[in-house]
Formats: sequence, C-alpha cells, structure tokens
Amino acid sequence: MVITARQEALVVNSWNEMKDDAPTFALKLYLKLFEIIPSAMKRFSFLRDTNVPLEKNAKLKAHAMGVFVMTCEAATQLRKTGRVNMGANTSVKHLGAVHFKAGIGDVHFEILKFALLETIKEGVPYMWSEELKDAWSESYDHLVAAIKAEM
Repeated sequence: MVITARQEALVVNSWNEMKDDAPTFALKLYLKLFEIIPSAMKRFSFLRDTNVPLEKNAKLKAHAMGVFVMTCEAATQLRKTGRVNMGANTSVKHLGAVHFKAGIGDVHFEILKFALLETIKEGVPYMWSEELKDAWSESYDHLVAAIKAEM
C-alpha cells in the first residue's frame, strides 16, 4: 500500500479544517518559500512583470491553492489507485513540462515541502503531530515524483 487509510484521513481532515481560510494559508505557503529563496519569485511568469503586491496577487493565491488541493487529492488517489493522477484540467505531463521550463529542481521541491509542512503546522496546531507531518510528506513526495517523472 502506497499510503494508508489513516494517512489519507489525516491529510483530508486537516485540509478540511484549513479550507475555510484556504487563501490565507495558500499565501503563507508561498511567502515562506520566497522568504527562504527570494529568487524563486522569478520562476513564476505571473510574478515577473507586475507591481501587484504578493498579498494581493490572485494568480499566486490560485497557484498556492492548487498545491494544497493537488497534495490532498494525491493522498486519495494513492489510496484508490496506487498512483497520482490529475483531473481533466491539469495533467501530470503538463505539470512536468511547466516545472521543467521554469527550471525547478530538487531543492525547490524540498523547500516548498518544508514551507507546506510549516504552513500546515501553523494552520492546524491542535492536529499537528509526526503522524500528520508524515502523511502530508508522503502525499507530497508522490505528487512531486509524478511531476519529476514527466520533467
């Protein structure tokens, strides 16, 4: 089994707790990333030639929401099929091509994972545990492996 029923439940339940304030958490995720790697902002085409502050950038918020949602969905997909599949709107092949074109490497994925876990820890501190951390990590790692396989 790629991911356990317990891990899937932890990911889904913690996301459900955060969902009502998802735009705030989504923004925190990328603000953490940019705090660690300021140069990462240049990798996002929608951030390059804009004067819109990060806090008000709708495209950044939407992108960050996508990371949360895809990671959460990956947990469910792994339990159902044993692999990560994307919905009709976004394919793993497309994600691989976009990330390859942007020059995203292992270090970027690892730092985003750190930022994701820290954001979840802040978002649901009453749920935070090593078990929750491991569940989100497992889901994220499988999502990233699927993307990297297409890069």
